[in-house]
Amino acid sequence: MTAFIIRRVVQSFGLLFLISILIYVIINLAPGGPFDLLRLSNPRITQSMIDRLNQLLDLDKPVLPGQYCPRIGHEQQPCRFDQGRYVRWLTRVVQGDWGTSWTMQTGRPVLGLIWGRLGYTVLLMGLSYLVAILIAVPIGIYSAVKQYSITDYFVTALAFFGQSMPTFWTGLMAMAIFAVGLGWFPTSGVRTAGAEGDIIEALGRVFSFGRLYPELAGMEAELIVDGLLHVALPTLVLAYFNMAGWARYTRASMLEVLRQDYMRTARAKGLKERIVILKHGLRNALIPLITILALTLPNLFGGALITETIFSWPGIGRMTIDAISNSDWPVVQGILVISAFLVVFSNLMADILYAVVDPRIQYS
Repeated sequence: MTAFIIRRVVQSFGLLFLISILIYVIINLAPGGPFDLLRLSNPRITQSMIDRLNQLLDLDKPVLPGQYCPRIGHEQQPCRFDQGRYVRWLTRVVQGDWGTSWTMQTGRPVLGLIWGRLGYTVLLMGLSYLVAILIAVPIGIYSAVKQYSITDYFVTALAFFGQSMPTFWTGLMAMAIFAVGLGWFPTSGVRTAGAEGDIIEALGRVFSFGRLYPELAGMEAELIVDGLLHVALPTLVLAYFNMAGWARYTRASMLEVLRQDYMRTARAKGLKERIVILKHGLRNALIPLITILALTLPNLFGGALITETIFSWPGIGRMTIDAISNSDWPVVQGILVISAFLVVFSNLMADILYAVVDPRIQYS
């Protein structure tokens, strides 16, 4: 098992290296750039100014290692070999320098920008993941045990509806009904106007420096409750989309387990139906579900991108949309690298958890 994990980790680093090449090359070869928007917004900016800015940011250099033939003014300079912008970028990334933002917050480090938004996305993704699991697994099991009942038909219809509806439509409908119509939740944002801080700042003070300070929880309770009210609606929208699929997977897996011989043997021994279902059935039904739950972790990040934009939640998803709109390549590259790492890591965790849940699987 240890040798397998080491081998998979090495393979993951190699895969991340190849993905980083694709990310950098595709983004930097795409048409347009940050200075195109600058030129459109200010007609006094000339092409020579744009060329000078490109030189300052090394954007006139080749993307990959190759010949570089610089031009100063109208004079062509001798060609020379250049290691390429990708090699420089990768070297800085390994050293912890992910570059600086070009347009969103000019000059601010990309890693600092991402870190400042990460807590909001982790809170949204974590809550939606937890809510989806706590609802999807029980109703999937109940639907399988009560196959062809009214409850089974209702759960199946609800799951199909949840998977077929895009998150932006579900989000808009939820906002119109529960926020605007009924007024149960705030429409958008992370805090009420005029509040001194938000839920992430409050939780950061309560859990300062890796320690829990219960005496601060009461002082920050108002901000935490206010933040939970703001995150509730986007959490439910994101959870519903994933819950629909996970409930169907759980139902299908449980139906297959219920037909196995060891389930009939357990019943023949006189065990209670509850013990047969939960002890003998659930563990085996969760084996394929573990892979699904691990592999859908990156999908939560993609769903958060749309959900955060609709509800004006200040997470990485909304920052991604802003960075793409402003052609802020360093920020886009940093976010895509993190997304790629999340995909590779989730696949690795799926392989490991598969062996932990199912003792029959041995990696050698």
